Amino acid sequence: MRLSHIDRIRAIAVLCMVEVHTAAIIPPAGMSVGDPAAFVAAAFGGMAAPLFVMISGWGIYMSASRRMMSGHARVNDWASWMAPRVALLVSCQLLVNLLLNADRGGRFEVHTPGVLTLLAMAALLAPVLVRLGMEIRIFLMLVMISSPLLIGGDTLGTDWSWWDRVASDGMSEWLSRLLWNGTYPAVPWMFYVLLGTLVYDLSDSPRTRERIITIGLVSTIITFLISVRQEVPWALTEGDAVLTFFPASSAFLVVSGFFALLAHRILEGEESSGGEPFGGDRLSFLEPLGKITLTVYVAHFAVLGLIAYAMQGEPRLELVPAFAVTIGHTLIWIPLAKAHQELIPEISLEGLLRKLSQSTR
Repeated sequence: MRLSHIDRIRAIAVLCMVEVHTAAIIPPAGMSVGDPAAFVAAAFGGMAAPLFVMISGWGIYMSASRRMMSGHARVNDWASWMAPRVALLVSCQLLVNLLLNADRGGRFEVHTPGVLTLLAMAALLAPVLVRLGMEIRIFLMLVMISSPLLIGGDTLGTDWSWWDRVASDGMSEWLSRLLWNGTYPAVPWMFYVLLGTLVYDLSDSPRTRERIITIGLVSTIITFLISVRQEVPWALTEGDAVLTFFPASSAFLVVSGFFALLAHRILEGEESSGGEPFGGDRLSFLEPLGKITLTVYVAHFAVLGLIAYAMQGEPRLELVPAFAVTIGHTLIWIPLAKAHQELIPEISLEGLLRKLSQSTR
């Protein structure tokens, strides 16, 4: 099966992550939460992270499935597969936290769990996931969707500030941030990993995925009507809204999952049936970036860490300069990735993972 559309999806997901992180470090002066530009920036972030986790879950599940089908079923076989992935992802999370540390004007504490520790947990669970039938995984997805309602706002930290959510005092709080009330806790964010496993299993059934997308569209319209009827905002990063990112609400999971599936289906085009992905060769310029998304994810925090340190105590930029810096920093990774793949393709975190995986076989 050709995978051009997967690299393109990965590229778009990481570009959107770069955009929203840059906008958070360089917010323009005078912009409020209700500003249309702020809403657009938040929308990119709100949809990028679910897409990033879903397609990462797809990749982890694909790798684990191929390993199981090749006859590697013993505990030692799985340990040699998991160890380098978990070690690399956790190490990269610590590195990200250091690069954008709160002590130097950044947004993270050193030991803050994040999206990479979420993916490390997905790697740990992969040997179990590949043995679960689709019905069980769908049931687990429904559990994840229901979990914000079942756990309750007090435990999830509905009224917490950002700094409450990234701080932890001792192992018990660190585990709670990792599992249910951090920035990307396993419950409910494993929903997107499970969604990625379904995308992989249904790769030859685009019509089935389209029916699921239709259900997601109807559900999304319902959430919008609820917003209008109850006269509350449809979507906010945090606060009183139908869709909230911190913590992730049930409605947010459904709507963002719908958009992630829709984006995948559009970019896939006819590739699953032997044809061309959406856009044909016109979008092939994204593929080099899609091959090194982990490297770019970590590297862009190095740039943002320097910017955050330099801007401590400085006034915010005006709208146009802030917008130009944000878009420029987002798009520059496309030619950088192309040059990387042409000149030093093996010097990357992805290349390191391949070497570590070979050494543990």
